[in-house]
Amino acid sequence: MIDSKFIKYFSIFLVWLFTISGIFGILSEGYSDWFLSMTSINLLLLFVIVIINIKSFKPIYSIAFSIPFFIGFITEALGVNFGLIFGSYTYGENLGLKVVGVPVMICLNWALLTAITSDVASCFSKNRVLKASIGALLMTLLDGAIEISAPRFDFWEFDGGVVPVQNYVGWFIVAFIAHMIYQQFKVKTDKQVSWHILTSMVIFFITFLIF
Repeated sequence: MIDSKFIKYFSIFLVWLFTISGIFGILSEGYSDWFLSMTSINLLLLFVIVIINIKSFKPIYSIAFSIPFFIGFITEALGVNFGLIFGSYTYGENLGLKVVGVPVMICLNWALLTAITSDVASCFSKNRVLKASIGALLMTLLDGAIEISAPRFDFWEFDGGVVPVQNYVGWFIVAFIAHMIYQQFKVKTDKQVSWHILTSMVIFFITFLIF
């Protein structure tokens, strides 16, 4: 059996390998489109990294991850098709397969972000409401950084090219609800891995605010 420490440190290595190669790949003239087209694969791999670093996976954890997944799907579908919650926007092609206009990988991203920000939030507070608030705030701040690059990467774009305040309010509220429910399952994800994934995402998108 492979040692759990090896899996963790190899996972962290892969997180930064994906991040650094993605940054340089997107900034390059000849390979930018290819690297952007791999976004959905990258999100899937990050989610797998979170899963394989769970100390003892329980079947009920599948329900825990499915809750933010489906909360994300429902709210995104309302936004894409009716302009509700987040505002009126459409998804591009670089996030892969869509169902009713919503990329499946964006729903997986909701599950991924809920899990890793829950880990990070737990380092600051054990209080359920405060922990959910910190997690929701982290997700909303990350979304704020992503919104700048989203049209450039053909991820999504709001009508008129302006991100409404409604989007950030919606993100915080929906993320808070997802966190409150997710916490009930007490999933034993690895905090160190979660910190690295969140930090890598922040660095990735801040890089593209500069370049």
